[in-house]
Amino acid sequence: MNEIDVCIVGMGASGSVIAAELSKAGLTVVGLDAGPLREPKRDFASDELEAEKLFWNDPRISTGNDPINLSRSNSGKGVGGSAVHYTAQMLRFHHSDFRTYSEEGVGEDWPIQYEDLEPYYDRMQKILYLSGPNKFPWEPYGGPYPLPQHHDLSNNSLKFREGCEKLGLKHSVSPLAILSVPHHDREPCINRGFCEEGCMPDSKTTPLNTFVPEAVKHGAKIISDAMVTQLLMKKDGTIDGVLYQKDGQEHQLHARLVILASYAVETPRLLLNSANSMFPDGIANSSGVVGQYIMTNTNDQMIVKYNEEIRMYRGNPVQAITLDPYEQGKKEGFARGFIMNSYGHRPVRLAGLFFDNDSSRYGEKLREIMLDYNHYGSFAMLGEVLPQKKNKVTLSDEKDQYGLPVPKVHFSFHENDIKIRKAAKDLLSNVGIASGGEPLYHLKSTAHLMGGCRMGNDPATSVVNSYGQTHDVKNLFIVGTPTYVTAPSANPTLTTYSLALRSSEYILEQLKSQAI
Repeated sequence: MNEIDVCIVGMGASGSVIAAELSKAGLTVVGLDAGPLREPKRDFASDELEAEKLFWNDPRISTGNDPINLSRSNSGKGVGGSAVHYTAQMLRFHHSDFRTYSEEGVGEDWPIQYEDLEPYYDRMQKILYLSGPNKFPWEPYGGPYPLPQHHDLSNNSLKFREGCEKLGLKHSVSPLAILSVPHHDREPCINRGFCEEGCMPDSKTTPLNTFVPEAVKHGAKIISDAMVTQLLMKKDGTIDGVLYQKDGQEHQLHARLVILASYAVETPRLLLNSANSMFPDGIANSSGVVGQYIMTNTNDQMIVKYNEEIRMYRGNPVQAITLDPYEQGKKEGFARGFIMNSYGHRPVRLAGLFFDNDSSRYGEKLREIMLDYNHYGSFAMLGEVLPQKKNKVTLSDEKDQYGLPVPKVHFSFHENDIKIRKAAKDLLSNVGIASGGEPLYHLKSTAHLMGGCRMGNDPATSVVNSYGQTHDVKNLFIVGTPTYVTAPSANPTLTTYSLALRSSEYILEQLKSQAI
């Protein structure tokens, strides 16, 4: 293949947006993804074990005081990425999320403010046809939402709302990237409940039914099952393209511009593995920051038992929400905060959480716990985790099936993260009691991966500028959660989509002016 205009590595939320925007502008675009291109109605099933194929299950090493789960709920393998198995809860980051150091003396300020992203949030809410309430009780939300809220709430969500109501907490139906009414050739949600296993009815909005077909329509080529192993560099210090493996064969792809959209572990790994004489510590790593400041969200759950049947598997997992604890930590003796929502588990996932939290829960003991599954409700928190330099991705001496060094992720929680978890545990328990249940099990978990290639204005302390352009290599961009400076207590997908839209405009401007 002759030199193309743009090569995108990773076709998830950010990569697919950029592929669509740049191909619509007439550029020749090729998107590479390590996993397959799936068709929802053909390839997704109401089967939790079958859905494991959606997750990134390649070897990864997790170390530190608090090793984190690096597969399920974090990475997706396949076109669409983790936006295929996400819960589709779509929240905006708040004004304070971009200036945590200025406001509370923790973390670090982003090089952008909420106002810089607001027009892209507005556009993306319309593009994704978000469903939501007529009035979301917390700002900012950019309403009204394009589609009406889902009214057929699960028993689990109704119990959560009842508990919040009795405790004086504001609550709302969650804004979701899930159709509540028919749209074009897609049918509305039927409350099947398998959102995290891939939406077989195709009611959940993902890259597979939006940006990927849009990109292909305008001439982009998607190469699936293609694992990028190395970045190629010219003698002048610019990127020449990529090396990738497909069907056991090695291929080269040359491009004027390379965009890495491969999430928070694979992006640092690729940069570090591409070290050369010009960048002995990894491409775009003159700062030494590549791989550092890895973050996650705490995502603990409280399992509450009720006398009546709840059947938490019905409906979208996160139909009801409260943002009252968001940014409220100073009142409780810690910084930042958390959100809470209903979180309905399928049985296999819940059984796995029980075992992950206590390895003695297996066999007959686990069976006894799960016998009450239909009477359990589940409420979750999503907590902010502070960035720490020591939390990082490095390369191990072990090799994977591609001959690449297996990534090692070292992670330990900050004292503030632990305080947030404790406050959330207490409040979740109170919601359960107020709703007439008995809180029985507090299950610790995490969700989302961010950082590793943080954005900033100073090339000495960051990897990319606010548009994702690397400070060291002008024709190399990084987009998505690796560029996040902090890990706010709001699901990151809407922000990832919106940042990608903003980066697309910048890239087109730079190409037009021949700056790159």
